[in-house]
Amino acid sequence: MNVSIEVELFGQRMKNPTMLASGILGTTADLLLSAVKGGAGAVVTKSIGKKPRDGHANPTVFEYNCGMLNALGLPNPGIDHFEKELSKLKGKEIFFIGSVFGSDGSEFSELAVRMERAGASAVELNLSCPHAKGLGAEIGSDPESVEIITQAVASSVEIPVIAKLTPNTSDIVALGKAAERGGADAVVAINTLKAMAIEPYLRKPALGNVIGGLSGQAVKPVGLRCVYELYEALDIPIIGAGGIESGIDAVEYLMAGASAVQVGTAIRGKGMAIFAEICAEIEDFMRSEGYKEVGDLRGLAHD
Repeated sequence: MNVSIEVELFGQRMKNPTMLASGILGTTADLLLSAVKGGAGAVVTKSIGKKPRDGHANPTVFEYNCGMLNALGLPNPGIDHFEKELSKLKGKEIFFIGSVFGSDGSEFSELAVRMERAGASAVELNLSCPHAKGLGAEIGSDPESVEIITQAVASSVEIPVIAKLTPNTSDIVALGKAAERGGADAVVAINTLKAMAIEPYLRKPALGNVIGGLSGQAVKPVGLRCVYELYEALDIPIIGAGGIESGIDAVEYLMAGASAVQVGTAIRGKGMAIFAEICAEIEDFMRSEGYKEVGDLRGLAHD
């Protein structure tokens, strides 16, 4: 049986519902293109700020058998350098989303405008990093701040605006509704969970920043719950993220209500070929269960 896993998002066609998540190898034009060659339907850049940022001191990564803990601290080359890097994508057939972070609506807007100028198909607002002081989840945990920032960006650009939400909250639906009121065209759920690890023989925290963000399979049940709750409350698309490393993982997110999914931590172990693997597994599932269009899976768990 012929099946189609093409999806339409923001009026654009994606060859499949998978995306490279922000912060995972999205630092250069070549790496973004390699994800597309690996089978990703779209790619999200690393989160970029106004000025270069070194991030936190090492150690910044700690691996578990069920996921990964990181406290990178949003290291990035700054928008001036990154605009030049993105110019290498001009003329390429690539659906890329520019991720930005800032301290207020004005800063987010300025960065979003520059991402639009650089050719981004959409802009993703990092309102959810759990380990950067004064940024990310520190401002993205307040619905009023989420609405104000989203509104500022939406009124500054023509391209779609996506708000990436934090799971480190008592009510992610309130954050999603705030983003929707502010004019967001979609939300991403979720970013990493605030967490830490201890090195018992050293008698100290495993990360230089002490607190980091947990990603990978360990957070998948949380991500699914957040997508499920948001789907019942919002009218805009939801992009699922958190612990996706197989086609079945992706199908679960789609059935919870996601229109597309982002893949991050799993790339560390499987490489860029994971996108093609996930897509093939989605197609196999659809054939075995009698679904012709991938959109037919969306929200099925709510029936």
